[in-house]
Amino acid sequence: MKTFIAVMFAVCTAACATAQQQPFNPTPSASNCADYSATLIGFHHARYAPDGTLLPWTAWRTAIRKEMQWYNRCPVVDGYPRFITVTFMDGNYHWYRKRPDTIPAMQDGMGILSYLKYYDFTGRKDSIYLKIATEMGRFLVTDCNTPGYGKWPDFTRSTGRVGELPLPADCGSQSDRPYEIQPDKGALAGWALLQLFRATHNKAFLNQALHNARVLAANMAPGTATASPWPFRVDFRTGVGRGPVSADMSFPLRLFNGLVHQGYGEFTRPADELWSWILNYQLPSAMGSGSLWTQFFEDYDKLDNRNSWSAMNLARYLIEKRGKFDPSWREHSHTLIQFVTRNFTGLRDGVPVCGEQDGDHEPWGGANSTYGAVLAMYCAATGSHEYELLARESLNFGLYAIDSDGCPGQNALEALRGGWQEDAHTDKIHNYVDAMNAFPSWGR
Repeated sequence: MKTFIAVMFAVCTAACATAQQQPFNPTPSASNCADYSATLIGFHHARYAPDGTLLPWTAWRTAIRKEMQWYNRCPVVDGYPRFITVTFMDGNYHWYRKRPDTIPAMQDGMGILSYLKYYDFTGRKDSIYLKIATEMGRFLVTDCNTPGYGKWPDFTRSTGRVGELPLPADCGSQSDRPYEIQPDKGALAGWALLQLFRATHNKAFLNQALHNARVLAANMAPGTATASPWPFRVDFRTGVGRGPVSADMSFPLRLFNGLVHQGYGEFTRPADELWSWILNYQLPSAMGSGSLWTQFFEDYDKLDNRNSWSAMNLARYLIEKRGKFDPSWREHSHTLIQFVTRNFTGLRDGVPVCGEQDGDHEPWGGANSTYGAVLAMYCAATGSHEYELLARESLNFGLYAIDSDGCPGQNALEALRGGWQEDAHTDKIHNYVDAMNAFPSWGR
């Protein structure tokens, strides 16, 4: 056990030393396996292999199937399964009365991607998963847009409030002001809706994706060394921005490129200009201070708050495309992985995991599973074994957040059923599917 933890800790600290930084709050190395033999991770007692590596509490496929089945039983409220419309839900499917704030674009956009990937992964045998993805799409298209006026009309909302459907004009919550939206979240929702259109051929989903992309293109500005092509937040009425840098540029790029592939050549120029900014400004920033990787999460408005999620999702996109628009995809994805590893990783219960952002280094379900999945994808795509242990260990850790009946928590640091639904469920399932597709043996 001591040898394994020392090796894993060395991987993290070596990357951190490169940037003269330290990993966050690492757990001290154990003297032997007995030090962790009684460890409770999430809902389960930790299981370790003879070499000290963390084992899953049950097979990956079993744990994920249990979780999906638990959500299949979620009651329908306001016309949708409750977890689609509320962001804070407990283990009895009740929403937290003290937290009426919601994050529809992120939560349901990633949920669509998770449910579509799981539907494909399981052989398209159970239509319930396609149905739930469709319900998420219906929610976004029907109930989650800005009003049809202003600089960002009919654009998918980043935040909202429970029970107010359709969302009113002043529904901004968390750190959004009442009339604010986040351009990157509308792009994320648009990409998810485009995938849903491809799965269902429902043109309502294509139309919303197309509209979001056109609004994005109309409001795009030249990026600079200190500003992304869109601000992080913007008042949908006036177009006045707040926060010059928005880290998540992979989903606007996905949306533009996806629509070009769909036959909409009008997005060729915006896609090329966006990629040029990423290539010439944002990627080099990952080798330095990371100042162009700030701001992503809806509940933060700190201008210097870098995050792991955006960098890892750009790496995921480069790995998926494997040189179709970036001949240096190996080097660039490696740069992004190293940026995240040296700034956001550390040990929990002797296991290497990934934190979320400078302002919160806890391994929340979405960020930690994203890290593990992208590392697995990188290793499978390049044939490298560099990150295999890190990938598998972080993902094994995350599985401990799923209770025996399938109800998940938002992370594996405590046995808390429910919580943030994006971290507990919608931004997690697709990551395990990606990892199992990369390494099928891990799912057994």
